[in-house]
Amino acid sequence: MSVSGGAVGVLARCRELVRPGLVEAVGRLDAWTGEMAAYALGWRDVSGAADPAASEGKGLRQALAVLSAEAVGAEGKVAGPAAVAVELVHAFSLVHDDIMDGDPVRRRRAAVWCSYGVGPAVLAGDALHALAVRSLAEAPGERVSAAVRRLSVALTSLVRGQADDLRFESLPWRGPGAVGPDAYGVMAEQKTGSLLGCAAALGAELGGAPAGTVAAFDGAGRHLGVAFQVVDDLLGVWGDPEVTGKPVHGDLRHRKKTYPVLAALAGGGPAARELAVLLEGAEPLEGAVASRAACLVEEAGGLAAARVQARERLDAARACLAGVRLEAVAVRELEVLVAFLLDRTS
Repeated sequence: MSVSGGAVGVLARCRELVRPGLVEAVGRLDAWTGEMAAYALGWRDVSGAADPAASEGKGLRQALAVLSAEAVGAEGKVAGPAAVAVELVHAFSLVHDDIMDGDPVRRRRAAVWCSYGVGPAVLAGDALHALAVRSLAEAPGERVSAAVRRLSVALTSLVRGQADDLRFESLPWRGPGAVGPDAYGVMAEQKTGSLLGCAAALGAELGGAPAGTVAAFDGAGRHLGVAFQVVDDLLGVWGDPEVTGKPVHGDLRHRKKTYPVLAALAGGGPAARELAVLLEGAEPLEGAVASRAACLVEEAGGLAAARVQARERLDAARACLAGVRLEAVAVRELEVLVAFLLDRTS
């Protein structure tokens, strides 16, 4: 079986284990808010009917929770409440992100705010957030209070990362106050890595692992989150629209401060200077201009730097778990997911 095929199987197994808990959680909402939540999760269309063509996402966070519990010797089902919680938090963050970024499309269909309106979408996101905390708080076992505290810390970090991401939009491309690759890495660890780290740590926590092992999973997940974001940035410039579901050169067209662009600018040289002029200009980055910008990012070293950063972060994730006593089968499945993160095309 190929790495990608293996990852799909692992993700599907974990999704099947977690799905009943997610359905039960969403079922606690009133009918209208529950309909929006089901739409956000890819279960239903705007009429409330089942939508088999919609995407439920990769399910990476819930899988990390399940696999980390199994890796420390527990049954995957003990991580169910944690997996539900992190998946709901992820869904809530996407609903709100689309509003803040003005993105009309999520996973090849209209974003929640476009289908239901901004106010209702904010409400749906809030409901998903509340459900996440409740689902974890009602889990059995003596580790629950520590797990809820960890989720709360991750939520605070996620908000900080999103705030930095929004703040970066107003900062210059070069000169004093410009955003560099290191600052971007800190932001990505907060915005994306904090929840992946939380997911992995919560599975170990509810699985009864010692504090050092829980911390190791948190660190590994944080590095995985940065790698995931950097690969996402690569796909945002060079990904195949037929696979990603996003327009070609989409991130460049929106002048988003992504890792490959910032790394290209930091390298200096003629290509970096020409790229900066394009990014600072008033001309829309469409068609040939966007293609030229993508070429300049690659010529200035941004593509290569992003690939190196993703690999280094994945190696760092592996290093966090080196020496930790873990179950071999679960570790192999985790490794399949790690390889998939680097090689994914969507």
